[in-house]
Parts: sequence; C-alpha cells; structure tokens
Amino acid sequence: METITNIPLIIFLTVVFSIPLGYFLCYFLAAKKRHHLEGEAKRLFEDATQKARRLEKEAELAIKDELFKRREAFEKEIQEARAELKQAEKRLDRREDNLERKLEIITKKERYIEGLQNQLHTRLKEVEDKELQLRKALEEETKTLLTISGYSREEAERRLMASLEKEIEEECAKLIASALKKAKETAQEQAAIILANTIQRYSANHTAENLVSTVELPNEEMKGRIIGREGRNIRTFEKATGIDVIVDDTPGVIVLSGFDSVRREVARIAMEKLIADGRIHPARIEEIAQETLKEMEEHLTETGKQVCYDSGFHDMHPELVKLLGRLKYRTSYGQNQLQHSIEVAELCGLMAGELRLDVKLAKRCGLLHDIGKAMGSDVEGNHAAIGADIARRYEERPEVVNAIASHHEDVPVESPYGALVGAADTISAGRPGARRESLEKYIKRLEKLEKTAAGFQGVKSAYAIQAGREIRVIVDPEKVDDACAQKICYEIARGIEGELEFPGEVVVTVIRETRAVEHAR
Repeated sequence: METITNIPLIIFLTVVFSIPLGYFLCYFLAAKKRHHLEGEAKRLFEDATQKARRLEKEAELAIKDELFKRREAFEKEIQEARAELKQAEKRLDRREDNLERKLEIITKKERYIEGLQNQLHTRLKEVEDKELQLRKALEEETKTLLTISGYSREEAERRLMASLEKEIEEECAKLIASALKKAKETAQEQAAIILANTIQRYSANHTAENLVSTVELPNEEMKGRIIGREGRNIRTFEKATGIDVIVDDTPGVIVLSGFDSVRREVARIAMEKLIADGRIHPARIEEIAQETLKEMEEHLTETGKQVCYDSGFHDMHPELVKLLGRLKYRTSYGQNQLQHSIEVAELCGLMAGELRLDVKLAKRCGLLHDIGKAMGSDVEGNHAAIGADIARRYEERPEVVNAIASHHEDVPVESPYGALVGAADTISAGRPGARRESLEKYIKRLEKLEKTAAGFQGVKSAYAIQAGREIRVIVDPEKVDDACAQKICYEIARGIEGELEFPGEVVVTVIRETRAVEHAR
C-alpha cells in the first residue's frame, strides 16, 4: 500500500530532476552545434578570402597584360604616324623642288618674252618708218604721173575708173556665162549633194529628240549587269520591250532607240525600275516589262480621260480616250500631237462661237481630227482616212467623221465644222515656233542667201554656213582691192536686209586672198 502511495512522489521527483537534466542536455547539444557552425563559417570565410585574393591577382595580371598590349599598339601607331610624317615631309620637299624649278623656267620664259617684245617694238617702228617712206614715194610718183599725163587728179581717176568698169563688165559677162553653163551641167548633182548634206545635218537633232531616250546609270558596273552573261539580259529586255538598247563608251548613260515612242517610254521606265531594284535577270526583266506596260496603258487612259474632262466631253468611247492618251507620245515636225489637238479644239470652239455654231461639236471635231496618228505603222493609209474610220467605228456623229476626213482636203467638206477644223489645224501648225522649218524651205533660204551675195560685182563665190546665220564671200583679188572689199561687204549686208526675211542676224564675211606660188626645181 505504501508502495502505491509513493508512486506519485517518485513520478514527481523524476519530472523535477529530468527537466534540469534535459535543459542541460539541450544546452550542451546547442553549444556543440553552434561551435560546429562557427567553425564552418570561419572556414568558408577563409576560403572566400583566399578566392577573392586569387581573383584580385588574376585581375591585376589581366590589367597589366591589357595595358602592355595597348602600350604596344600605341607605340606602333606612333611609329606609323612618324613614318607617314617623314613621307609627307619628303613629298613636300619634292614639291618645293618642283616649284622652284618651275619658277626658274617661268622666269626664263618671261625674260625671253620681254626680249621678243623689245624686238617686236623695234621691228614695228622700222615698218612704220618704211611705210611712211613708201607713202611719200607714192605721192611723188602720183604727182609725176599727173604732170606727164596733163590731167588733173579727178580727171585721171574718172578715166581710169571708166576703163576699169568696161573691162570688169566684160569679164563679169564672161564669168556669168561660164557660171550659168557650169550650173546647168552640175545642177542636179549639186542639188542632190545639198539635199543629202542638209538631211544628214537635220536628222541628227531630230533623231536625238524623237527616236532616242537616255537612262542614267549609278555606276559603270551597271552596264555589265544590264548586258548580262553572254548578253542574255539585254536580249531579253529588247525582246520584252521591242526597243534597242545601246551600251557604248558614253560614261554614266545607256541609250534606248526605237520608232515607237510609247514602247520607248515603257522601256525607259522599265529600265529605271530594274536599275533601282538591282535584281537584273531575264525573269525579273520580263516581269518588270509586263508590269510597266500595264502601268503605261493605265497612264494613257488617265491622260485621255483628263483631256476629255478638261474639254467637257464625258461621253467619249473608252477606246477613243485611250487613243487620245497615246497622242501624248506622238510628234509631227517636232510638235506634240496631243497639245496640237487640244489647241485645234480650242480654236474650233472660239471660231464656232463667233459663227454661232455648236461650240461643243466643233471642239469635239478639233480634238479628234488627228486621232489617226495614234495608230501604229501596221495600219495602212493616211491619218485622216484612218481617223475617220476609227470615229465611224465608235459611232461618232457624221459631222465629226467628215471633219476628220476632210481637214487636209482629201475628201469634200460637208459641214462648216470641216472647214473650221482645217483652218484651226493650219493656224496651230503655222504659228511661229510650232513646228520645225521644213527642209525645202531651209534649202531655198540658203540658196537665196548665196545667190544674193554672189550677185555683186567682183564676187568669186559665196557660201552660206551655220544654218544660214553667216555668209562667207570670196572675191577676186585681181579685181577687188581691200577698200573695195569693205564696200562690197556693206552692200551685200544691205542687199540681204532688203531681199530676205530671216530671224536674228546674218554675219557677212568678205575674204580677199592673194597667193604667191613658185616652183623649186
């Protein structure tokens, strides 16, 4: 029973003693663990410190290595700069030597020229003295001749001039007869030569403006890319556009040549696109050509629509609109056909208003009068008949069809509008500066200029040069002296002013030449 009663006491004592024992045990374990952790931390700190020192040493070595490399590079640049400075100094020394030599040469030449000038002044003085002596001798000789002949000075001059005039008239008659005979024999040949030369000179500028376009290149290498390997690119381009490509030695440009101005413009735009794109090969060339052709068709249609809109026509057939747009790239004697058609339409409208006719119908006739020129060379016939057929095909009014067909009087005029179109067409084409001067008129003006100059006494031959802006007259030195040559020059200038009409001025140059020929054997 006592044992059972002491159990709680035992338990209590066990608990009382176990708590301090557990506390001390926990404290011992915690102290041991803290001591271990402090040792581990100290070891890690020492490792980190050693690693930091190692990295610091490596960084110092890397910095020293980089500084060494940069110092070497800097010294190398300094050496190169010193070498360049030495070379520049040598070049400057050479240039200074060259300049000194040139200065010496110039100084010698100046001295030589001064010597020549002194000699020239001396010779001029001698010539003046001799000329004065010659004049005195001539005056004395003249007095002696007048004394011997018994005539006064005026009487002697009159008799001499009469004798000379008679001889000159006889010689002129012989020369004129001979010249007429020679002209009749060689007229056809000379006319053919003049025509050929004039056409050749005239076609150069005309061709350059109307049959050729140029495209600028960014560099000379582009020419090789345009030609392509074995010429495949240029052949593809010519086949796709129908225009010849001329790649010559002209720097910075290529030339596009062709009679169809629309195709030539398409080729020019396509070539510029290819150059800007940089991808030049057959497939790309065909693609760009087709794309540009479509754009040109749209552009022609838009141009025709704009012209019709400005003229007040909103019911024009689409094909006629497109043909009007094509006239933008057509010329006749240097005159743009679209601008000419617009001008004729305006003139027709003004005249119709004065005559109290249908102004709109008159303008329509004038606008379409040259529509036949928009067709290509595959359509045969003159442009008036072609234009009338086109207008009839697209159901234009009979007055319009007849005005187109009759504006060059190929068919009878059936309405007042045909007469208006013919008059307006003549006014537009004939105004000053509208068209180039015709070849026949140009040749006639040159012939008349030469004939006028050759009609004066003592003239041996006359040649019109510089497109009629100058006339060179060669006189017979045995019949015309220097004073008379000046008189003939004045008379020819006044004769040209009275007989010819010309723009600007004509320079008259009279040439009197004396030749001395001797044969050495």
